[in-house]
Amino acid sequence: MSVEAHTTVRPWRMIDRRKSRQIHVGPVAVGGDAPISVQSMTNTPTSDAAATLDQITQLEEVGADIVRVSCPDTDSTAAFRTIARESRLPLVADIHFHYKRGIEAAEAGAACLRINPGNIGSMDRVRDVVSAARNNGCSIRIGVNAGSLERELLEKYGEPCPEAMVESALSHARILEDLDFREYKISVKASDVFLTVAAYQALADATDAPLHLGVTEAGGLRTGGVKSSIGMGNLLWSGIGDTIRVSLSADPVEEIKVGYDILKSLGLRTRGVNIIACPSCARQGFNVIKTVEALEERLEHISEPISLSIIGCVVNGPGEAAYTDLGFTGGGKGSGMLYFAGQAEEKVSNETMIERIVAAVEDKADRMKAEREAAEKSAAE
Repeated sequence: MSVEAHTTVRPWRMIDRRKSRQIHVGPVAVGGDAPISVQSMTNTPTSDAAATLDQITQLEEVGADIVRVSCPDTDSTAAFRTIARESRLPLVADIHFHYKRGIEAAEAGAACLRINPGNIGSMDRVRDVVSAARNNGCSIRIGVNAGSLERELLEKYGEPCPEAMVESALSHARILEDLDFREYKISVKASDVFLTVAAYQALADATDAPLHLGVTEAGGLRTGGVKSSIGMGNLLWSGIGDTIRVSLSADPVEEIKVGYDILKSLGLRTRGVNIIACPSCARQGFNVIKTVEALEERLEHISEPISLSIIGCVVNGPGEAAYTDLGFTGGGKGSGMLYFAGQAEEKVSNETMIERIVAAVEDKADRMKAEREAAEKSAAE
């Protein structure tokens, strides 16, 4: 059963997304009824165009919609021209302190400029950056960070707080609005989950601009993934958020994977194989943990949305298989049952189960892709 069917039958699965206006980052729509986009950021020296493009390609392969690239100096913005020309994904140029880098990046092919109102400089400089964005078809992300709030706001509120972050964001948004520029989205990030969620909740009520979600400086793969899931999951569940970035001290590829896992858990995106697996116990008919590890690795290349249940015994196995595209349930005497669309299909030995499951998933993915491409072709005619 599809995600849409699940939500129709089970209204408690419905997420009522906040109504925001829509902007574009290159060809990617953000806000409105557009899918929630997933993005990451390169960590190679931007001046090394080849290395940066290689990392962008890696991010593209795991499903990134948008990639942010830091432009701290003239060497970086010079290389950015090559990077933007050769990248198949729209790029956001990350600008701090030096407003001229924003102008250079816009002219070099950025699809969006990320600026921080606390460190970009005077209002005249902000106006110059906005003019460059308008002239080159760029959108803008107003990026407020609890760690770099304007001095006057820190003096007013005493410390970073939701009120200060929202005031910063809205004051900068007013500048863009006064300049008749509305192609902007906003983020109000903090490393503290409570502060992040409270700031976004307040901002969501105060503007119709699309919101970029993130818990900044969240930490390593495990701890950062948990903090991001709690913070962004809370907001997404309540309908807040139009594009996300999971900030991890890890390979940027992992940020995309965690981001999709968060969205898939809420039924907001369905890219790739969603594996439902038991934690294993003494009843397991095969080694569930090693099997899931192997399948996650072997099925990373699948982009079609497929659900797969891997359950160690018959207590919950058939029930879980009834609601997944494919399923495998452990049995006895070194074999288990493979299910297709909830129906028991064939008995498979534990020795060959991984190869058989991979083959079944790949076959279904191929058929789904062919059907999707045929439908797209028919719709275009």
